[in-house]
Amino acid sequence: MTRLVMLSGWGCDARIWRPLAAHWPNRREAGLKVSTPDWPGYATRPALDDPEDLAGLAEAMAADLPEDAVWVGWSLGGLLAAALLDHLPAPRGLVLLGMGAHFCHPDGVSHEDLATFRTAFRRDPQATRAHFLRWQLRGEPSPRAAHRQLLELLGPAPAAPSATLAAGLGQLARLDHRHSLAAPPCPIWQIVGEHDPLLPPSDRDAADVRLADAGHCPMLSQPRALAECLAAIAEERAP
Repeated sequence: MTRLVMLSGWGCDARIWRPLAAHWPNRREAGLKVSTPDWPGYATRPALDDPEDLAGLAEAMAADLPEDAVWVGWSLGGLLAAALLDHLPAPRGLVLLGMGAHFCHPDGVSHEDLATFRTAFRRDPQATRAHFLRWQLRGEPSPRAAHRQLLELLGPAPAAPSATLAAGLGQLARLDHRHSLAAPPCPIWQIVGEHDPLLPPSDRDAADVRLADAGHCPMLSQPRALAECLAAIAEERAP
């Protein structure tokens, strides 16, 4: 049995992965098992007392992140999954989807941009989250259609309490895995949408896979291509 564990990003719970369901290869024939656990604080999962505590996060997620699986972390989920490599047994592989070894970059989302966003979030979490959902979709072939699809999946209510979301923004600002991923404990793949507006051109150019006609949310715009790519990685084929 080959396992994929799909981990969502900031402001989105596991429902974000539903568009892939129709595009996985025949799981019984392929021996593929896909799970989509929520992070603590998201959907109905209880939040951590300290949402920024990575050791506590590892303890909460240990049963969902087995070492015989490939972990797939999208956006902030990729940064958190990479951070948990220091706390949990290494998986068969880690896929960073729409994320590099760190988030802020002068040619992408700068530290100043993120600081401004964090200030806006403290003032009005609901409006700032709604703005982010639109912002991350700018690189999709049809941003308006992708936004409608995203709202149909997630609904208007925040996917997590404000304290959990605020901690996630802090983690986007601080987590930097350039040193640890230079000698990782497992294979690492980076998959990006070729028009991802949140990534610098250097990250898009260096990625192992660039998905055509996709931005930061290829699970919405290119679900078939993404599912086929992830299945290939899980089955140890060239994606």
